[in-house]
Amino acid sequence: MAEVLKIATVQFEHRADDKQYNLERVAHFARHGAAAGAQLVVCPEMCLVGYWHMRRHSADTLQALAEPVGGPSVSAVRSLAKQHGIGVGAGFLESADGELFNSYAVCLPDGAVHVHRKLHAFEHQAISSGDSYTVFDTPWGARMAILICWDNNLVENVRACALAGASVLIAPHQTGGTASRSPHGMHPVPLALWENRHTDPAAIEREFRGPNGRAWLMRWLPARAHDNGTFVIFSNGVGRDDDEIRTGNAMVLDPYGRIVAETWAAADEMVLAELDLGMVPLSTGRRWLAGRRPELYDILTRRFGNERDPRTARFSTKPVNI
Repeated sequence: MAEVLKIATVQFEHRADDKQYNLERVAHFARHGAAAGAQLVVCPEMCLVGYWHMRRHSADTLQALAEPVGGPSVSAVRSLAKQHGIGVGAGFLESADGELFNSYAVCLPDGAVHVHRKLHAFEHQAISSGDSYTVFDTPWGARMAILICWDNNLVENVRACALAGASVLIAPHQTGGTASRSPHGMHPVPLALWENRHTDPAAIEREFRGPNGRAWLMRWLPARAHDNGTFVIFSNGVGRDDDEIRTGNAMVLDPYGRIVAETWAAADEMVLAELDLGMVPLSTGRRWLAGRRPELYDILTRRFGNERDPRTARFSTKPVNI
């Protein structure tokens, strides 16, 4: 088992429905990550086809854009992984048995492909939610899990992956600059700040580091890492995503919730970090996990009658009472 794992996490601005361009960006970062010694390169959620514009598409259009796991897009990522001798992760729109899924494929250098279906999909009525966790072993000895964007906001999901043995969480997103319904949540980033990023870089940097970007991430990402004793590899879109601006902030956090490496560049960027896997067994979160009393936790599996479809929960304007 490798005690130190070198990884790269990526932010890039995808082009809606332009698979060729988006694959070229993934290939670019796979090539540069491999040249820098990375053993794994993590790209954002749905980066191969685009994201927020999908809600405007018809179900038939989404079906035409979607591909099975063995389709051209994931096959191309799999080829990149084998070519460079590294792992490469990328998000795509999956078609399977007549259903659509917001999915993420991690392709390993030995040809293995691990696919996670977003558990809490809300992007379109035609996109279904997945129903299982994705935890797997890797050639580097680290057991990894994948949770996509909103999956990571629900604390139970990260805990379940940690209990299944994951020491590294791959967390691809398209977030930041979102029109949150919470009065103290995120708010949209003005388009003009992004368009003027070259003439006024300080303004967009303040926004990306502020409450609509990094400051929001810092409310919860460190907790997921610390409380479960896992490394978190956060990859995100950056720039224009339909009518919203994604705030990038690609970063890596260690099992104590500390940031190992990050960027707040208003541009396509890659962050490199070395994960000292020996930190995991000694971390605070792992010691906390060892003190669990599962017989007390049946309340976590009960339904309370106010659970909602992820779509209505995500966009609800009403207060939530348990």
